[in-house]
Amino acid sequence: MKIMHDKIAVVTGASSGIGEATAKALSKLGYRLYIGARRLDRLQEVAAACGATALHLDVTDAESVEAFVSALPDGVDILINNAGGALGLERIAEFREADWLAMYQSNVIGLARVTKALYPRLLAAPGGVGHVVNLGSIAGFETYPGGAGYTACKHAVRALSDTMRLEWLGQPIRVTEIDPGFVETEFSLVRFSGDVERAAGVYAGMAPLTAADIADVICWTVTRPAHVNIDLMVVRPLDQARVDKVYRRS
Repeated sequence: MKIMHDKIAVVTGASSGIGEATAKALSKLGYRLYIGARRLDRLQEVAAACGATALHLDVTDAESVEAFVSALPDGVDILINNAGGALGLERIAEFREADWLAMYQSNVIGLARVTKALYPRLLAAPGGVGHVVNLGSIAGFETYPGGAGYTACKHAVRALSDTMRLEWLGQPIRVTEIDPGFVETEFSLVRFSGDVERAAGVYAGMAPLTAADIADVICWTVTRPAHVNIDLMVVRPLDQARVDKVYRRS
């Protein structure tokens, strides 16, 4: 991959997991980085490790997004929409409305909110072509018992990505959606409210993807020639065929 001096990348949800790994990987390619997340103390540690500028960001809060974007340069080459996550695994008959509303705010409205705010800066990308990378999931085209709230959100991310390409056709902005399968990060720990044993059980007996694996895919995507748009990439561990079909070793 070529070194991208003087290009500017923005990563949301960068305090851990895929966001943190992506920030560090982009830094190695020479991007000037601006990273955002709610946990500012943790975010500042990530920023120190990769020479980024850390800015508090809560994508569910319009004022927070406005303040975050106002601190960015006038032109931005890459926006990595990574903020989001899952809450709970209750079936529809028992779902918690507050969890579903929170997931929709972070995964869907938050993504749209940040993208809207950065749209003029993406049009003014220093490198001439802006690029939006939306972190989706295989939950964006598969479903499973207990996952209706999260899969509905990730299905919506697919709709947003497709619509961005339609609405921006002829404009200098690329749109990519990355849909990972099982990636061992804090994802399941957050989903299960800090239950370490339950979270570990998601990946037991199999070899999941790592955050660095997805960061590598993102870096490959954003470094293609300007006329090349990678619409969609589905990335699973070898041990996973579907969201609910996993090979586990005894």
